[in-house]
Amino acid sequence: MSVRYPRPLRPGDRIGVTSPSSGVPEELRERLAVAVRDVEARGYEVVTGRCMDGSGHVSAPATERAAELTAMLTDPGIRAVVPPWGGETAIDLLPLIDWRAVRAAEPTWVVGYSDMSTVMTPLTLLTGVATAHGNNLMDTPYRVPEGLVSWFDIVASPPGHRFTQMPPERHRASGWDDWAAHPDSRTFTLDVPGRWTRLDGSGDVDVEGRLIGGCVEMLCNLTGTPYLDTSAFARAHAPEGLLVYVEAAGDDALAICRYLHGMRLAGFFDTANAVLVGRTSAPDTASLTQYEAVLDALGPLNVPIVADVECGHVPPYLPLVNGARCRVLHTATRSEVTQTLD
Repeated sequence: MSVRYPRPLRPGDRIGVTSPSSGVPEELRERLAVAVRDVEARGYEVVTGRCMDGSGHVSAPATERAAELTAMLTDPGIRAVVPPWGGETAIDLLPLIDWRAVRAAEPTWVVGYSDMSTVMTPLTLLTGVATAHGNNLMDTPYRVPEGLVSWFDIVASPPGHRFTQMPPERHRASGWDDWAAHPDSRTFTLDVPGRWTRLDGSGDVDVEGRLIGGCVEMLCNLTGTPYLDTSAFARAHAPEGLLVYVEAAGDDALAICRYLHGMRLAGFFDTANAVLVGRTSAPDTASLTQYEAVLDALGPLNVPIVADVECGHVPPYLPLVNGARCRVLHTATRSEVTQTLD
């Protein structure tokens, strides 16, 4: 079976905005408006759903969020769904989404990260439809650093398209821009140098496989459920093996260590040819660093483990397409990831 890719977006196509997890509070609505205008400036029509309330930790009751997301994913007039951001409890949607209808519908791009991993990774695993991890709508106004691509580039790409990204080797040390005070922020603060780091040993890494992954704190809750069966996905779509990526949003090293151990024991990494680990600002503990947490849990896999990849909560963002064929190269002088939409 082949991974299915949505057809490339063209000017005039419609993009749905809904919040499957957290909505947008009033003080950040102007940032949302700036992001929507940027999408419209690309020639797309934006359709904003009803599930956008940001007064609590979710935008609407689970039944309403699931129904709106399912409706957008099965509407042939909506070509992409781009939530404003993630949140905390999108897990409550999973049994309520009409997966049969989504599988039968023409593929639609879904873009996002963080708690959106809770929806996007199962979507790819259950339906074979590619999803784009690494950007969200509220980040859209930022200028993309040289060497990287934006979600705009991905959703406009045809099946078979190949693109290479090279990290800018600079990232943000800490903190976030104040979108309430400066809703039109467009320049990333990348104030610290940093390269990818091989954790499991030394030497060059040159490895291929199909991409799958997401946020550790979210995916760990799906282990052992039908929503996170990477082995079945590999049998159907990736006999050559997977390139698995994970990233820690904010939990300390001891928690991340536990989560990754559980994911490994549940088989999430069984067909991994390598593991990519996103750069994180999550804290170490007195006895364990984030690096050590990863090695403690994933070292027994005996595959290359490359950390500090720009696929997490630390700007900038290197988008990874769940389901894409991928080659990762990392040497002392060069790092790059090449994805092919086939």
